[in-house]
Amino acid sequence: MMSIRVLLADDEHLIRTALAQMLNLEADLDVVAEAATGDEAVAMAVRHQVGVAVLDLQMPGLDGITAAGEIGRLLPGCGCVIVTSHGRPGHLKRALTAGVRGFLPKTTSAVTLAEVVRTVHAGGRHVDPQLAAEAIAAGDSPLTPREADVLELAATGAPIDEIAVRASLSPGTVRNYLSSAMGKLDAANRHDACAIARRMGWI
Repeated sequence: MMSIRVLLADDEHLIRTALAQMLNLEADLDVVAEAATGDEAVAMAVRHQVGVAVLDLQMPGLDGITAAGEIGRLLPGCGCVIVTSHGRPGHLKRALTAGVRGFLPKTTSAVTLAEVVRTVHAGGRHVDPQLAAEAIAAGDSPLTPREADVLELAATGAPIDEIAVRASLSPGTVRNYLSSAMGKLDAANRHDACAIARRMGWI
């Protein structure tokens, strides 16, 4: 029987090594590549022609969801699984939109992860039930893509003028987007709006 070729990507070396050791104990799984950044994950997935990529959500460079989208584009036969300690509703929706077929919290056991790798490799899907329930309860993001962009820049604490330059907008337009986002999120100020949007995974 051909073993499933697996890529593991996580910027925490200890977690990555432990996962690799546990998955390699499975007779039908073979961890053929490891990566510490999103960009490296994309390159390694293509180079090693992996069947399943297990990606951490938050990594340097490309995040796990963006990396999954790139892997799907360059290697259509590869199934992607996101493993995260930040299982927020907006992240799950973004992941599914990007074509991710598995979404799990980092508290998942190695046995469950191995099963999900097999499921995804066979063309199936697996989303952690609790994360799915939370995503449904939260509903869709009320923010437009532009409002989310501006809010994400504001979350760094950048002043209006700097946000305007980075978003290629006028300062007045930035203020309008921030004001609109604050209204939609029922936030007291832009810092509050950033915190709410981040907590929901909308930015």
